[in-house]
Amino acid sequence: MPYVPPPELAALSLAELATQVAARKLPPLDQWNPQEIGDSEMRIAADGKWYHQGGEIRRPAMVRAFSALLMCDADGQHWLVTPFQRLSISVDDAAFIATDMQAKHDEQGRPALAFRLNSDDLVVCGPDHPLRVAGTADVPAFYLSVRHGTEARLNRSTYGQLIEYALAQDAGDLAVDSMGQHFSLVPAA
Repeated sequence: MPYVPPPELAALSLAELATQVAARKLPPLDQWNPQEIGDSEMRIAADGKWYHQGGEIRRPAMVRAFSALLMCDADGQHWLVTPFQRLSISVDDAAFIATDMQAKHDEQGRPALAFRLNSDDLVVCGPDHPLRVAGTADVPAFYLSVRHGTEARLNRSTYGQLIEYALAQDAGDLAVDSMGQHFSLVPAA
């Protein structure tokens, strides 16, 4: 069956977004303990493109399948994990790129920031998917926790959407709230 990407982020309500997220069946990487360890000879470039032995993987369905097997350990090493193998993968910056952001609201009217990733994953920022700011005040970098220790870096347009949203909130500080969490958008000094 061919892969059908989720609808545009702007067209989804928060409840519809939650349904889309729940529909994505992900393998239980945290339950697997493969004994064989090796090198995948793969790399994820800073622009989110995937490479194997130097050649770009151009099929989005393959990238999506591999991304479901991706995890990052406490030392920052990324792995492709199956029940039988754990293969290292080189990641230049972040495993994913956030390519779109939309502000939604839950039933109580609280804000929720939803992101689409280059893998077509949908992630709602909050306690399970916090937003992290790195870099400097002059050159900040924004990261969203995805799953199994992996992160998505917000691309330039998504970063712009986030800052525009934060400025529209007129809360006095450059910060956003999502799913009951407060996230400063200013890098730590």
